[in-house]
Amino acid sequence: MTETPTVLTAEQVSALAPDASSLTAARKLASRWRETGATANAVWGLCQGSGSKPYQTIVDLAGPAYKCTCPSRKFPCKHALSLLLNWAANGVAAHTEPADFAAEWLAGRAAKAAAPKATSSKPISAEALEARGARVAAGLAELEIWLADQVRTGLAQADRSYATFEAIAARMVDAQAPGVAESLRKLPRAVTTTEHWPALLLREYARLHLLVRAYRGLATLPEPLQAGVRAHVGYPMRADTVLAEPAVRDVWQVLGMRVTEEDALHTRRTWLRGRSSGRWALFIEHSHGSPRFSSEVPAPGYEVDADLHFYPAPAPLRAQWGTRHHAPQPFATVPQPLSTALSGHSATDIARSNPPGIGAESSAPSTTCIEGALTAYAQALGADPWVRSWPALLVDVIPVPDPAGWWLIDTNRTALPVIAARQSLRLLAVSGGHPVTVMGEWTEAGFDPISVLEAGVVSEIEAVGTPELAVASPCPELAELVSVALMGTARRTIDGITLEPELIAALPNRTGEPATRLLEAASLYELYLSGGHTPAHAPVIPCAPAPSDPRPLLPTLAAARLSQLLSTKSPFLREWLSAASEFDYRLPDALCVQALVGAAADTSMRPQLLRLAGTRGRWLAPHNPGWSNLVDAFPLGAGSADQTPTAAFTTEQLVADEVWRYGTAGERTDWFANLRRTNPTVAVAVLADGWAKESGPIKAELLSLLADNLATTDEALLETALDDRRGDVRRAAVSLLTRLPHAAFGTRMIARVSAWLSLDEDGKVAVAVPETLDADARRDGLSDSTDQAHLRWETPDSTVKTLRQAVSSMPLTGWQTVTGQPNITADSVLSLDLPPRYAKAFVDGLVDATLAQRDHTWARAVFDHASPTEQAVLRRRELFSLLHADDRVEHVLDLDSHQLTELHAILPGLAHPWPARVADHILRLLGERARTTARANRDNVGVYSDRALLTAAGVHFPPDLAARVTTLADTTEDPAWQQAFHRLASDLRDRATMLEELR
Repeated sequence: MTETPTVLTAEQVSALAPDASSLTAARKLASRWRETGATANAVWGLCQGSGSKPYQTIVDLAGPAYKCTCPSRKFPCKHALSLLLNWAANGVAAHTEPADFAAEWLAGRAAKAAAPKATSSKPISAEALEARGARVAAGLAELEIWLADQVRTGLAQADRSYATFEAIAARMVDAQAPGVAESLRKLPRAVTTTEHWPALLLREYARLHLLVRAYRGLATLPEPLQAGVRAHVGYPMRADTVLAEPAVRDVWQVLGMRVTEEDALHTRRTWLRGRSSGRWALFIEHSHGSPRFSSEVPAPGYEVDADLHFYPAPAPLRAQWGTRHHAPQPFATVPQPLSTALSGHSATDIARSNPPGIGAESSAPSTTCIEGALTAYAQALGADPWVRSWPALLVDVIPVPDPAGWWLIDTNRTALPVIAARQSLRLLAVSGGHPVTVMGEWTEAGFDPISVLEAGVVSEIEAVGTPELAVASPCPELAELVSVALMGTARRTIDGITLEPELIAALPNRTGEPATRLLEAASLYELYLSGGHTPAHAPVIPCAPAPSDPRPLLPTLAAARLSQLLSTKSPFLREWLSAASEFDYRLPDALCVQALVGAAADTSMRPQLLRLAGTRGRWLAPHNPGWSNLVDAFPLGAGSADQTPTAAFTTEQLVADEVWRYGTAGERTDWFANLRRTNPTVAVAVLADGWAKESGPIKAELLSLLADNLATTDEALLETALDDRRGDVRRAAVSLLTRLPHAAFGTRMIARVSAWLSLDEDGKVAVAVPETLDADARRDGLSDSTDQAHLRWETPDSTVKTLRQAVSSMPLTGWQTVTGQPNITADSVLSLDLPPRYAKAFVDGLVDATLAQRDHTWARAVFDHASPTEQAVLRRRELFSLLHADDRVEHVLDLDSHQLTELHAILPGLAHPWPARVADHILRLLGERARTTARANRDNVGVYSDRALLTAAGVHFPPDLAARVTTLADTTEDPAWQQAFHRLASDLRDRATMLEELR
């Protein structure tokens, strides 16, 4: 009987991708697979690449681990990702046994896993250890002197340059103390990025001083603490030493993962938590140059029954994999560990099995509440004074933004501050003001959220900035010590400073050298304050939670696709949004931030993205000042229960609106644009009411917004704008009045042109444009040579320019009056015989008028009147888009492979997707170009010159042409064209899959 494997979801597969480009490439390979199969522990298949031999791809789900015969250096490669995506989409059948090529590799992995771990054949000798210890001791002795000198001189006077820190760090490298060197090298950047640098420096110097003292008395420390001191100094830990530690078996849930990069060194940290024990584990991996990490760590949202081996430490956290007893499985809940009373063990028994700060089954408070998380951190700090952070899982907390700083507040109104650089809008979006489960780390500067668990989904939280060394506002208790350190102990000592009695009793040297006493007091006080941190009472009240959105949730595959399209700014995004609009989905909450970022950046896609974001997006937008212009732009009916049509308000109420009266220029513009879309009549009344009070710079922008829903009711305000002192305002008014053919403005232009042009019996036109214009003509936007710099025409003849302006602004229907021929056609007007000096200006003016008035009949005549080379590309494209759909198709079909420049110019004017006849014709032209290139052997010149057309075809071809394009690729002799056609076919298949995911 075939064992059915547990299938990953597309979102879980996406989380395995090393980068966005690999995931994009993987999606394009969906149709290239054959001989695929899956068992309970493996998936395999053959993927056809550019060569004759397909790539053999295998995924061991127990790792997961990957094997592919492709040359890629990424893990997993695009083929492994594509295979898993097909599997997630139920495109891989279950089998009882793997294929031969897969079985061989899987058997090798099984044999390797079963083999006993080989120990190092060359153990480190006692002499080598002793020699290293001596070098480290000598180096740390120098560091101790250097630290004392810094505080003796005074932090304010000491040299804090990069060179100073690098010099002492280099000495620590020579002394084989790389851990200490790394801490020193972080200080210059931290000092320049925080206003509380004196407190930060004193804390770090005191921490290092404490480490030096601990290493000097290393032999007197208990063994776990000895291991911790060596680790902080930078002693390497051999893998066999770690694996020799006792195995800890549990079902380990992956709750968080974060990748950081510094100086081309990529570091991935993965946090796991035992399902039964509640114990934490941390995996740290490094990759230089690119983020290429091993695949042995499951993605967030998975759990695995396995043995872990923890690095020796006073508060063990970092671990290595041991034996895995089952393949990773997705989980939906994080169970609460049993309390001490229910576990059947005493607190003493649990303390023996779980190191300080680790055991989740210890006595109250629970480690999943704020108080418990702080207690666990204090226990870890008590065991290892150099611990900088400790993981925490907080259940039922609400992220609350506040101008003074964000907070996580639980149901009892206790709170933890969130590090400023980690104030994540994605966390806020997932929460929506409701309680969620948050995984993160408690640090000296506050809580660092890493992931959030809601509705069974683990969403990673983006890391904004990398505050490796951060410090909160200095505590008043430390202020006096910091003050002494700034001045220097050569000028002031700590004598007379009030310290806690417990600290005075703990000071090892109460009468020694002042600098040493200051460092020791600072280190103890820092530990005392950090370990004694207690939950704060919530300083702010959570805002009202986001209302529910009753619309169906966007399918998981489609959501992952949208995230990828937004992050890569894909040309397929507009098609996706158009196809999604008919379903009226709502976004997953975690995707709202991406949608709002996209909406703020691109106004053309804004309505669709905001509708998808719905009520959660509307609730979230006010929390980011950069999205203030989106608040009033959310479309009605996008799942919101609190939106009221603008028409429900009176004009007086709208004029009194706070945003309209007191908002910034951008806020007022966005407010008015939204009003113009929803109620154009009220909008023009609101603008007219305050027109006289508007400042000059914003007038033209507000006036141009009347182009949306332009109507005769706008004429009065536009006529008023013709008298404005600003030229940009007058030009905006002229542009809009030109689009109102029955307005008085158009009548005045017809009268002028009729007076300037006269048609004789032979069809010749006499032109008599005045060189000097009267005041009425100037008011209507006509200009003579003294005011035409903005028009940028080549001719210096002012009458030519004036004629073009007048023809551009005149209603096209007025040519019946000008010529005195009631039945005159557009072709006849274009054929009028004007003097040569005016002929081009006359036709250009007709083109301008046609585009402004969007007249389809005139567009047909003007488009045919001049050759493509005589019309600018953009103007010809606009004219083409005004043609009737059938006319546009017929024109494209009349073009051949020698007219591809014309195709490039006009194809954007076609509807999407291109009609089948057009797509067939263009595919035939591309095939001809490929054959011509192959015969001429022109080294890919054809592909390079036509890449814009190929790219457009990938976006606009009907997706069902993929099979024909693949056939064309297989029959094409030119390698570059063959590759281009395969890429085009992949794009079409990708689009087809993209549209199918919405259903």
